[in-house]
Amino acid sequence: MLSYNSNRIIDYIISVVVILTNYFMCITNEENWNVVKDKKVWGVSEMYKNTIAKVEKGDMLLIYEMGITGKEPKPQYIRGLYEVTSDVNRDGKKIFGAHPRNPNETYPLRVKLKEIEVFESPILFKPLVEKLEFIKNKKQWSGSLRRAMVPLNEKDFNTIRNGK
Repeated sequence: MLSYNSNRIIDYIISVVVILTNYFMCITNEENWNVVKDKKVWGVSEMYKNTIAKVEKGDMLLIYEMGITGKEPKPQYIRGLYEVTSDVNRDGKKIFGAHPRNPNETYPLRVKLKEIEVFESPILFKPLVEKLEFIKNKKQWSGSLRRAMVPLNEKDFNTIRNGK
């Protein structure tokens, strides 16, 4: 009969268990960025239920504010970093601004957030494009952001967060 040192077994188990954090970039406009910042909540439409279903407590969300084209263009920024503090909840109360093609959209699938950092100087996104693995087409990179949430690997998350 073999004899095992229980402390060694416990140490081994602890060393094998890895706490996984998921990283996401959440795409929004200026109006809804202000809702996220003020109310500490992120919401998506039913169309993105499969994506937000992957979000868990402790996951990290970078908030990306879309730019504006036209006479007074505005660049794209990363505005803040938040930690998810709740499971996904359904709430139809209208707190977010209207979607341009669906004015009745309430973004009902929501998670509560804890502010980690609101970037005093927002991180300019475009200079990071060449370094990001999730963006496959570097020339038409905005196509990679035509959704509510983008899952990120840890390397891309750190590249964006550090603005380098």
